[in-house]
Amino acid sequence: MTETTAAFEEASGPNEFNVAADPVLLECLRRSDAGWAETDVRALGQQAGADHVRRWARQAEEFSPILRTYDRYGRRIDEVVFHPSWHRLMSSGVGAGLGAAPWIQGRPGAHVARAAKAFVWRQVEPGHMWPLEMTYAVVPTLRHEPALAARFEPLLTTPDYDYGLRAPEGKRGLLAAVSMGENKGDLGIRSITTSAFPTDDGTYLLTGRTVFTPAPMSDLFLALAQTPGGLSCFLVPRVLPDNTRNRIHLVRFNDALGNRTNALAEIEYNGAVAWPIGEEGSGATTISELVAMTRFNCILSTASGMRAGLTQAVHHVAYRHSTGKQLSHQPLMTNVLTDLAIETEAAITAVMHLAEATDRAAAGHSQKTAFRRLALVVCNYWICKRGSAHITEILDCLGGNGHLEESGIPKIYREMPMHSIRAGSSNLAAREALRVISKHPESLEAFFTELDHARGADRHLDAAVHFLHHKLRDPQQMQWRAGRILELMALTLQAALLVQHDNPAVADAFISSRLGGDWDGTFGTLSNKPDTQIIIARALAPLLDTEWTGPTLVRPDRIANTY
Repeated sequence: MTETTAAFEEASGPNEFNVAADPVLLECLRRSDAGWAETDVRALGQQAGADHVRRWARQAEEFSPILRTYDRYGRRIDEVVFHPSWHRLMSSGVGAGLGAAPWIQGRPGAHVARAAKAFVWRQVEPGHMWPLEMTYAVVPTLRHEPALAARFEPLLTTPDYDYGLRAPEGKRGLLAAVSMGENKGDLGIRSITTSAFPTDDGTYLLTGRTVFTPAPMSDLFLALAQTPGGLSCFLVPRVLPDNTRNRIHLVRFNDALGNRTNALAEIEYNGAVAWPIGEEGSGATTISELVAMTRFNCILSTASGMRAGLTQAVHHVAYRHSTGKQLSHQPLMTNVLTDLAIETEAAITAVMHLAEATDRAAAGHSQKTAFRRLALVVCNYWICKRGSAHITEILDCLGGNGHLEESGIPKIYREMPMHSIRAGSSNLAAREALRVISKHPESLEAFFTELDHARGADRHLDAAVHFLHHKLRDPQQMQWRAGRILELMALTLQAALLVQHDNPAVADAFISSRLGGDWDGTFGTLSNKPDTQIIIARALAPLLDTEWTGPTLVRPDRIANTY
């Protein structure tokens, strides 16, 4: 047994580790007014790394949800049946405040704390997080109708998980879903054909069909429909206040690429009762914050998947040998792992900064609101794209073992592409960024203000910012080269944040590769040799469950000279 292997087994064992013992995550938590949540984040991370919780995740995917449209008497019931392990995961997630709790806490750093918890818990099993993420995202939209917010926000923000189809106000806690994907595909929300007609009692009746509704077992749906006044937003309950079923029929479950533990349903509204949110014709504006929070959840999910894959990779190479040498001693493998670790830290740093911006925006900080409007689209475009390339390289690190379901890597692999399309395709994100830059110039100025905080720290970063200033003032370049410009915007933002807040070794390696001109985006092509021992030691931290204290880990004798 090698010295490194002994360190792994003595520190945490082969199956259990603390997911939250992640240096970059904890550093982000502490500097973002959320240090008060560190104990809870660590406790959740310990639970997330426990073998019995991983067993829940395996069982939830092995026994995927079942749709029961009728009972034995032929009555329509439209119920979704999950394995008990799925309910255990959901109960733990809701109890940890991963739903809508931050919107009512009123405490500095509440959204950062929730993001940190979601980051570690999602590494257990990504599918069950969708209903929690959607519940988190719908609250700002619900507040456009204060009466509905007063009725349902307390139940959406409670730590109680209460599964089952019953009248929403008779339950201890609620989950919400978003039902907007129609058969036409990704043509934009204005092409929605679902219709809504007003009734005498102030409600509307919805008729239409959506082909992509995640978490159809949720208590409330947020939907868009065409009304006499134009595209409008609605809240649709699965069960009406009198405890009768609303006219929402689950047609079938979609056999999707990923998200196996979460039911993705095709549903029909057959005159379903719906409560309006906002004025008729204001649907696109009403859901703008929902879209923003969905983008944030996609970025957070990607960063979490990157971290889960990286943990698997660094664990794997500490045990495997090639050509008579331990994989972790092979220079090319060191290059690959270092590159993967750099990408992961940059993604985590960016998404936690966006969580902090959400806290500041909720507190009324106008500049952070403007920055967040553009930065969410930019990071959604680039970081979510990188997720698929990142997990593909992780598969390569693990070889044949990584392709086995037991490794957990195929689950992450299937999930990654969904983050790029969940809030709209890459082209849609690019067009949205152009729209924001054109209609909200204060967002672009706020973005550059964030970059200015790192002015003078590195010549490559300064040159990239100067180049962006030039390109973003040229409308013709913006239309044709939007993808490349958004990529550079994301990279410069990540670089600026790393320079200010992250470990110098990570920041230097990221900037010299991503902005230095000698890197083509393929992992393992770092030309300059960074301080690999520091970078990979940070990646190892959750497995060793140690606190990062500087250039070495707490137990340097156990890992010194390993990389």
